Amino acid sequence: MDVHTTVADFQAARRRRSGSLGLVPTMGYLHRGHLALVRLAREENDLLAVSIFVNPAQFGPSEDYEAYPRDMDRDLDLLRRERVDYVFAPGVEEMYPPGHDTWIDPGDLGTRLEGAHRPGHFRGVATVVAKLFNVVAPDRAYFGQKDGQQVAVVRRMVSHLGMGVDIVAVPTVREEDGLALSSRNVYLTPEQREAAPAVFRALLAAERLWSRGERDGDVLRGAVRIVLEETPLIEAVDYVSVAGTPGLAELDRVTGPAMVSVAVRMGRARLIDNLVLDPASLPGSH
Repeated sequence: MDVHTTVADFQAARRRRSGSLGLVPTMGYLHRGHLALVRLAREENDLLAVSIFVNPAQFGPSEDYEAYPRDMDRDLDLLRRERVDYVFAPGVEEMYPPGHDTWIDPGDLGTRLEGAHRPGHFRGVATVVAKLFNVVAPDRAYFGQKDGQQVAVVRRMVSHLGMGVDIVAVPTVREEDGLALSSRNVYLTPEQREAAPAVFRALLAAERLWSRGERDGDVLRGAVRIVLEETPLIEAVDYVSVAGTPGLAELDRVTGPAMVSVAVRMGRARLIDNLVLDPASLPGSH
């Protein structure tokens, strides 16, 4: 496994080998969710690259950039076991050299949901992903559906800018009790960890209603809120959304594919999760 910290070294190594290339962009502190992406990318490509970069541009001034969990040695050991070909692990100045002042504006899609609560977040995401695509030049890139809005932002950027990268969304990996895997779950206290699966139960409440024929967006959002508000350790609900895909505009009525998503705060942790409502999955739809 080749580990590179500079653009020049990575690109020189890549030129020495031919074949299709898959990329899994990460911020490190890898868990089973990341490894699901890695394993699928390993199956679907001749070569596999994983990037590890905690991107300061997607963190707000009061967010957890400095505290974000990091363990490079452990990450590299996990990736060796998965037969990864390349790891690209640049420093901040390699990705954002002095004087860097070029950014990608993701448009209205980047101002909704997470974007409304984390101003500038998706500008940072879109910019770093574009830079990684330029450096790595993958044929396919793999993202977890847990960050559903991120997937939508990246897909739209790739389409609008003609980047020619196939974006593969991989289903959310969960603990046995339903909690979506996240590097930030380490912030949960034992009591909060016990309560955290309520987030997934809230999404399932909306999905059950929808599967029985409910199409009113407010009713579906209300079903999510009821479960969240019954969970005492949830200190704040940032949003509950039932939005059409891929644009993620809120829906009065659900008449096609949609995403139910939430963001809540529990102590130091901010948990996000989503479920996709796909009419094609309903009985009798085929």
